[in-house]
Amino acid sequence: MGYYFNKTLNEDFDKVIERVTEELKKEGFGILTEIDVKETLKKKLDVDFKKYRILGACNPPYAHQALEAEDKIGTMLPCNVIVQEVSKGNVEVAAVNPMASMQAVDNEILTEIASDITAKLENVIDKL
Repeated sequence: MGYYFNKTLNEDFDKVIERVTEELKKEGFGILTEIDVKETLKKKLDVDFKKYRILGACNPPYAHQALEAEDKIGTMLPCNVIVQEVSKGNVEVAAVNPMASMQAVDNEILTEIASDITAKLENVIDKL
């Protein structure tokens, strides 16, 4: 089992960010955090890096269920989705596979939640 699933699109980077955000919203996710890695690396290290954003996506009802089932699961939240420019005009979107990360936790309730969230994130990637 891979730790992520992905898709590469031949589109504008900012347009892909908009599409990903909209598809996440349709599946009940909001964006809690957005890290612009390119900007951060330039500011902190004065290095040039490709366009790369990390979106911290959260589905509140599922996050609540997960936290009720396992209070340390917050160490694995939110679900990260990356958007990166792999070459001029080609943008990759990749999402964490919650089923892969939850294998480390022996909790049947979490397995069910992770399965549902995995399906939702796969749906987001498929619809792009």
